[in-house]
Amino acid sequence: MAHQRPPAQRAQQRPERAEQRAAAPAAIDADFRRHLRRHGIRAVIPQPAGQAASPKRLGRFGGRPPSFDREAYKQRNTVERRINKLNEWRGLATRYDKPATIYLAGLHLAAIFIWSAR
Repeated sequence: MAHQRPPAQRAQQRPERAEQRAAAPAAIDADFRRHLRRHGIRAVIPQPAGQAASPKRLGRFGGRPPSFDREAYKQRNTVERRINKLNEWRGLATRYDKPATIYLAGLHLAAIFIWSAR
């Protein structure tokens, strides 16, 4: 009987990472954008109107404007508005209810009332 080789093992590969995005208001500065870029995270942040004028004034030496995904920013805005709507409920905003189950029940009640009022 001939010597049998063990089955070939696959090389360890890094698992695929989902695309990461960071959504923030327009007031975020360039240092934060640089940090996101270094870590491979796409920024979903519009360029402030005051910062857009300077590169235009410099013409072709002004550089490329930062990328901006308008649809993703709209989704961020929708989520932020819903969270603010939930925070109108004083018990949720201040976290009067200490046990997590009671807080979660209050959150569900608020969400039902907000949804039914649409």
